[in-house]
Amino acid sequence: MAAKTEAYTQDNMVGQVAPDFTLDGTNGTVHLSELRGQVVVLYFYPRDNTPGCTTEACDFRDMIHEFTQVNAIVLGVSTDSLTSHEKFTAKYQLPFNLLSDPNAEVANLYGVYKQKNMYGKISYGIERSTFIIDQDGIIRYVFRKVKVPGHVEQVKELVNSLTRE
Repeated sequence: MAAKTEAYTQDNMVGQVAPDFTLDGTNGTVHLSELRGQVVVLYFYPRDNTPGCTTEACDFRDMIHEFTQVNAIVLGVSTDSLTSHEKFTAKYQLPFNLLSDPNAEVANLYGVYKQKNMYGKISYGIERSTFIIDQDGIIRYVFRKVKVPGHVEQVKELVNSLTRE
């Protein structure tokens, strides 16, 4: 059975207007405010071509039709370069925009750029997180510390609930 990740409906960002940003991506530049009218799945992930990140990206890829048929858009964000994103997209045939946030400016806006401690070594990086933003640009659901198995299915169910309202 797939592990479940809790959707935080009590997160301090839920109910707030999603912080606007402009980032370059594999399918062109994205201005979040220009996506009003669509549900946006904004997922932050640590690194291209790592096991968990690859699984998550491929899970979104495999379910992309279920998102697009309800007028939802999927956007992946990491601090990797656009060149890295382009290679990752080509290797796994990812049909959605991967956005490059090299200085972690957007990751900081969303509170997902965190200090990490791995085997006593302190570093900084993205904490795997997903934000579901409604058609009016309001954050409706937040997933923090995402566990990959089953996550995309949970996101799809919540997106479907928003598009039926």
